[in-house]
Amino acid sequence: MTKSNRVSMIRLLVLAVLVLATTSWGQTRPPILEQVAKTYGLDSWNQIEAIRYTWNGEITGLFKASRTWEWEPKTGKVSFEGKDKDGKPVKVAYMRSEINPQADDVKKQTDAGFTNDNYWLLFPLHAYWDTSATVTDQGMKKLPTGAGSATLVSVKYPAELGGYTPGDTWDLYVGKDNRVQLLVFHHGGDKKPSLVTATWSGYKKAGPLLISTEHRGNADGKPLHISISEVSVKLTGSDKWMKAE
Repeated sequence: MTKSNRVSMIRLLVLAVLVLATTSWGQTRPPILEQVAKTYGLDSWNQIEAIRYTWNGEITGLFKASRTWEWEPKTGKVSFEGKDKDGKPVKVAYMRSEINPQADDVKKQTDAGFTNDNYWLLFPLHAYWDTSATVTDQGMKKLPTGAGSATLVSVKYPAELGGYTPGDTWDLYVGKDNRVQLLVFHHGGDKKPSLVTATWSGYKKAGPLLISTEHRGNADGKPLHISISEVSVKLTGSDKWMKAE
């Protein structure tokens, strides 16, 4: 085989891989995923310079916490204010690029909390961004709680992924307006809670972003309440914070 033929063959192989990747994307990313993400502000995400909010969570008899975050998506800087496991006030600021096996425990634990809280804040966008997850449109299904039906969009993370979400499944029940009405979370590992069902309501606009601020339901059968308060965003080119309304 001549050198020119080898180069042509390599180009064909690369093209075949790109075509296969495109086909695979089409198979695992149903159109409704992008439609939902757009409803929550996907097309305007590049305008977001910073976002701040307080995540408040309670599982009756087991857990209660309040954590305040400020995040700069473009730089990866995170600022946290809350309490540690012993109830002592904590303030931490770090770059997400610093989170690696050599990072100190405080930063690792803080980033785990950030990931959890940020998924509750922006999961419809994360579902679109997280290309490792397999997403399926399962059509209209009855809601697991209450009356009515919605489109079930299932987002499953591979067990071998590592990180914070290995094997987890997030089932989104989406209304005709492309807003999430209900979320069912199935933990892929042995951590608790293993099953969480929660409503998505209390919708507000923070600049171009749509935010659900109220989540009520249960975690392994115990009453659950998560609320997102004091949400505001700062847009590129502005020093003013826009409060969610």
